[in-house]
Amino acid sequence: MPNHARARLEAAIARRAPLLTAGTDAVRLVDGAGDGFPGHQVETFAGRLLVSTSRGAPDSGLIDALGDNAPLYAKRLDQHQKDSPLHLAGPAAGEPFEALENGMRFEISFQSGYSQGIFLDQRDNRAELRRRMRPGLKVLNTFAYTGAFSVAAALGGAETTTLDLSQVYLDWAKRNFSRNGLDPAAHHFCKGDTFHWLRRFAKQGRAFDAVVLDPPTFSRDEKGKVFRVEKDFGHLAALAWDVLAPGGFLLCCTNFRGTDERSFERQIASALPRPVRFRHAPMPADFTDEPYLQSAWVEAR
Repeated sequence: MPNHARARLEAAIARRAPLLTAGTDAVRLVDGAGDGFPGHQVETFAGRLLVSTSRGAPDSGLIDALGDNAPLYAKRLDQHQKDSPLHLAGPAAGEPFEALENGMRFEISFQSGYSQGIFLDQRDNRAELRRRMRPGLKVLNTFAYTGAFSVAAALGGAETTTLDLSQVYLDWAKRNFSRNGLDPAAHHFCKGDTFHWLRRFAKQGRAFDAVVLDPPTFSRDEKGKVFRVEKDFGHLAALAWDVLAPGGFLLCCTNFRGTDERSFERQIASALPRPVRFRHAPMPADFTDEPYLQSAWVEAR
């Protein structure tokens, strides 16, 4: 069995070889059943390996095949959000460290809880956002986490506003700006609830050329109000539309597995005040299992 696991692992890594370049060292090496390891994901962040399992301990054959030369960590996807991955083998990762994505630099930590600082399934969307930017454009990044979309937009020349409930993540976003030679003081960082800030921006008459909407599937704001993607995304998109400048666009994303491309499109279109056109983006090439992420670039017809 270990030999079979090693063969599957080597084949999976070989398929990702074109993605690992001088400018990108963070990719998904194994993506569940798509690579012959149901319930398992392996990601590399600058040579540090993270194994995620949907339940239970990771497959021993896969762990043996990964070896002990590189820092190797593991986490369960059903664990508590505050639990950090466990160090299984190899040297310690060192905290924090830097990973590269299309030449962009991001701070990564395996000791920061459930997520490590960047979601690799958004790599292609970040690259597309950066390509669409030019000096003079204004971008609002909501539910921004550590500001990866903001960094991409700013490197494209845009002035960015980064919005998140957590000051910890906003500070992390500022460090990501600095790592990329960007002055955080030349951009805006807002702490608070996205719904509140969208209404506030609309009252202030502020407009953005692009708004990024990538909310969690479920959240609760500081006042206890619940947000659920399956029933609230349309309302969110409508509020974002109210602060969109003429000719601007929304990037709407969700990893809620209970929706598909068509239903996601209907949910958004039915909430907006005018006809729009959609361009749906596929997941990156290293995500070979279920295509759970819905990504729609939305603009007026």
